[in-house]
Amino acid sequence: MYICDHKNVFYYNSPIGKLGVCEVNGEITYVLFENEKCPEGYEENETEILKAAGEALNEYFKGNVKHFDLPLNPHGTKFMKKVWQSLEKIPYGETRSYKEIAEFVGSPKGYRAVGNANNKNPIPIFIPCHRVVGASGKLIGYAGGLNIKRFLLDIECRNK
Repeated sequence: MYICDHKNVFYYNSPIGKLGVCEVNGEITYVLFENEKCPEGYEENETEILKAAGEALNEYFKGNVKHFDLPLNPHGTKFMKKVWQSLEKIPYGETRSYKEIAEFVGSPKGYRAVGNANNKNPIPIFIPCHRVVGASGKLIGYAGGLNIKRFLLDIECRNK
């Protein structure tokens, strides 16, 4: 029996601009920055899980939420998923280098592959790719832009 996927997106205003949160069958699949297009097939509809995600984002920006407890379903390769799972283990208000993540996932020389997986994270903020920095601690690369990455890290630093 074929079960049709129910794909929904809803947009929330935030201090970093409008954020689109997408879900399929009750699991978050994407977070879109203002400059990103929603994948095809999503209908604008605020479901219960999207409402919970919107409330969680609102509380995160206020400094009240330090860990998200939402059903996430990012699509990617096995390696990407391993990297994304490791990002969720970076404590709130802390950062790790690409090299540290590569070592953590068992691929010590794979920091470029980690960078690529980090760059392709479809669920930023909920999967905190903004907590990954260069080896020197320098902010490098972020889909939403370095100003947003700095903003997110500043929120966490202030509310740690």
